[in-house]
Amino acid sequence: MKLRVKSVEASIADSHDEERSLKRSLGTWDLALMGIAVAVGAGIFSVGAQAAANFAGPSVIISFVLAAVTCGLAIMCYAEFASTVPVAGSAYTFTYATMGELLAWIIGWDLILELFTAAAVLAKYWGVYLGEALLAFGLPFPSTFQIGGLEVSWPAFLIVAVFTALLVAGTKLTARVGAVFTIIKVAIVLFVIVVGFFFVKAANFTPFIPEALPTEGGATDVWTQSLFSWATGAAPAQYGVFGMLAAAALVFFAFIGFDVVATSAEEVREPQRTLPRGIFIGLGIVTLLYVLVSIVMTGMVSYRELAEEETPSLATAFRLVGQDWASAVISLGALAGLTTVIMIILLGLSRIVFALSRDGLLPRWLSKTTERTKTPARVQIIAGTVVAFVAAFTDVGLLEEMINIGTLSAFVLVSIGIVVLRRTRPDLPRGFKVPFSPVLPILSAALCLWLMFNLTTLTWVRFLVWLAIGIVIYLLYGRRHSRMAGSVSEVEVPTAQGT
Repeated sequence: MKLRVKSVEASIADSHDEERSLKRSLGTWDLALMGIAVAVGAGIFSVGAQAAANFAGPSVIISFVLAAVTCGLAIMCYAEFASTVPVAGSAYTFTYATMGELLAWIIGWDLILELFTAAAVLAKYWGVYLGEALLAFGLPFPSTFQIGGLEVSWPAFLIVAVFTALLVAGTKLTARVGAVFTIIKVAIVLFVIVVGFFFVKAANFTPFIPEALPTEGGATDVWTQSLFSWATGAAPAQYGVFGMLAAAALVFFAFIGFDVVATSAEEVREPQRTLPRGIFIGLGIVTLLYVLVSIVMTGMVSYRELAEEETPSLATAFRLVGQDWASAVISLGALAGLTTVIMIILLGLSRIVFALSRDGLLPRWLSKTTERTKTPARVQIIAGTVVAFVAAFTDVGLLEEMINIGTLSAFVLVSIGIVVLRRTRPDLPRGFKVPFSPVLPILSAALCLWLMFNLTTLTWVRFLVWLAIGIVIYLLYGRRHSRMAGSVSEVEVPTAQGT
């Protein structure tokens, strides 16, 4: 069987094309702050509370650790790839160099799903949090208005438009603006953690893993139960060990974004050394913040009290202990958090489309960069415009889980790709190497698959429909227009029959 595999050397050579190259301007702390910026958003104030209330109780602390370990294993694989192939495209580029064009296109298509959905969903939430933040300070604020019976979220449109313009102006400028917002939101998170510790009671941590209970709707609710429960016939349950694992799949959402940092590999100075350091510093800080917030939240109030709330959050915990003032501070933190997340995700989305376009799988004219700032302005403007309109005019919140499944599928292929590249190209210089390979990369792929199986069956159906659309586009356009069509990099690989 023949696969079109793009060599590492070809990928690096393409990054030197003057019309389609990016400027190397980012350092270690730029990347670390980028990772913190994209991973610490409004979710730090809400996702842990929801996971504790509905799935894990106090054991959500372990859920965060499990999600962080899973993300950490995958990020090690990203770090090895990014230090070996320091080119834009992240998992797409890495898969192209190891498992061929078709799988590379599929993962690129998945990443577009992940980043487009995330940008639109979070821009929508940004408008909501802007209204809540101003209301907390006594300033009522209408975050939507009606046009012909259609509800429009104008703040969602505005935030995407502003950051699209900023990203066109230059990656370094964007990183500086992001750093300011990141410092502000981390300061707010630390303040909330310190204050919250004064209200922690040891009794609230008992039982640490609550007894399992059947979920509302049970096994009859096919679309809302996990794929694992549906496939095995196991009754869906809240709490218990499986509830803790389901919570890990939910809070994994809090760690998505570190793969986005890898998309900026072509814009990093000394990528072999800088990329791994920046990614791991960011992941370490983010993990510490999430674990501390989950300890404070579950220690302040019982998970049973959180479960009685319609939308539990960290602000709920403060309200239940009589500290209503905290909601204003948390609203500001959530707003600052979402601001940087949207910015970095828009950056990642444009770099994935840029890489696909440069390889000819999407129209090549999209990948031209500006002479002065060396940014893919065409892609950035088009992607930003589409995201802005979708966020402003549609209810994208229904597709939140699509973000998780897109990320996890990329993590699986990148983890497997490390094993493949070690065997096929052991000669390549690597700035970082995943230890205990192939054991840790295979473990990373297995853990990511497990988290995918804990997502709902409806999410899987939507994901498969998206993949089907992507394969049709590839067969009708990408395969014929690919720059690798008929090239010498189309190589023989053994099939299952050994041919």
